[in-house]
Amino acid sequence: MIGFSSKDTEIPHLWSRLLAAERGRRVAPPEAETAAGRAFLELYGDFAAGPFTLGHLGQSVDGRIATETGHSHYVTGEENIIHLHRLRALADAVIVGAGTVAADDPALTVRHVTGRNPVRVVIDPKGTLPAVRKLFTDSDAPTLVLSTVEQGPGERIVLPPGPNGLDPAAVVETLRERGLTRLFVEGGGVTVSSFLKAGLLDRLQIVIAPLLIGSGVPAISLPSIQKMDEALRPPCRISRMGEDVLFDFDLRKSS
Repeated sequence: MIGFSSKDTEIPHLWSRLLAAERGRRVAPPEAETAAGRAFLELYGDFAAGPFTLGHLGQSVDGRIATETGHSHYVTGEENIIHLHRLRALADAVIVGAGTVAADDPALTVRHVTGRNPVRVVIDPKGTLPAVRKLFTDSDAPTLVLSTVEQGPGERIVLPPGPNGLDPAAVVETLRERGLTRLFVEGGGVTVSSFLKAGLLDRLQIVIAPLLIGSGVPAISLPSIQKMDEALRPPCRISRMGEDVLFDFDLRKSS
């Protein structure tokens, strides 16, 4: 199991080079000198190159992403928080569901690393979110709300309702039409699961923290299966992220 620390001296250099290459500054993609550096580039290189759709969840050992009240600050540790901010910095858009905004009131901006803020996309099918949430009151980054109703805060894009909320495929198509092709589906469990079920994720990253919550909000939920050979078994890279363990599934090669 290979990992890296944000304190490794090679990581800041690789991150700066990766950002510069991603932004078209005529800088060649970076090359790593160490095993930890190569693990770093393997983790971020595909997403930086785009177009790409990546999902991420941080969970406890017993598969919970929050308590029953929705409290989740923080399930995972510092290294994974930094990782989330790197993914935001590489993304054209970061996508969350209305439940995540209601429970966490996130900013969804880049603060723990250098990089630009992505467009913030909220999937709010019924238009239930109030205008007091940070995404609607700050000016740190644009916010798009995908909904079935026209009224409500934020710049809104109205989409037809699907059988279980908005169709994830319609969400991806709508964002790509706007030139947003590197999509980071950050949460919550229902939203990430819907993209996974629809076959729209190129990679899924699940970070497991060494704690037990015992009850609360589940991470991935998919339709029930009868036999284990029906389970998804995509190729997976495993690496340490501080005290947490990252499972990085390549769904493009899923059987």
